[in-house]
Amino acid sequence: MGIVKYAEALVLQNELVEKRRVGTICDTLLCLQHPPTFTVGKRRTLHNLLSTPAVVRSMGAEIHQTERGGDITFHGPGQAVLYPILSLRDLKLGVRKYVEGLEDTMIRLCHLYGISARGRMVKETGVWVSDNRKKIGAVGVRVSSGSITSHGLAFNIAPDLSFFQHIVPCGIADKEVTSLSKELSSSHPLQEQAVVTEQLIDCFVQQFGFEAFNCPLTVETPAQS
Repeated sequence: MGIVKYAEALVLQNELVEKRRVGTICDTLLCLQHPPTFTVGKRRTLHNLLSTPAVVRSMGAEIHQTERGGDITFHGPGQAVLYPILSLRDLKLGVRKYVEGLEDTMIRLCHLYGISARGRMVKETGVWVSDNRKKIGAVGVRVSSGSITSHGLAFNIAPDLSFFQHIVPCGIADKEVTSLSKELSSSHPLQEQAVVTEQLIDCFVQQFGFEAFNCPLTVETPAQS
């Protein structure tokens, strides 16, 4: 879907969650990027934002509070975001297994590039590389109506990592954030971001046993008053 403002993507997710709940759509995966945006999870850990809102705005970034799980994180260009709208009941998955599946999706992608990665660290969701010292992918989900998912995962392909210096990423002070482009050696150059994003989608489809049909969606920007 390209770059979509966070608020617009949230409205779309909420609409699709309701449609999935009543069965008017099948399981759906949104794939997009956001302009520079800091998001805070439902625990409201705004204290992990290290800069004032004024400084954040001066950088051209927005701040949004959400109802997903997880702590504060950053979204921006160069980061692939997947928002699955799924029925966990139909997939016969619990929330924990679903989160682990999102982690495994990103681990699969890392392995395609020869990068050793792992998830399921104690009390720390997401995907980690470099002996578990650097986070390359984040997970934050919401489950509505007992089984319908929204939000999802964010994988760092080649974002501007300097934005992460303005937060305690995911509330973890003693570890770093990295990206696929930073981790790759010169002998294994990063492919085009669009290619990596398609690979991430393929990893998701394989992980959850889906058959994918490409149905591009557009987001209408509300008319300015």
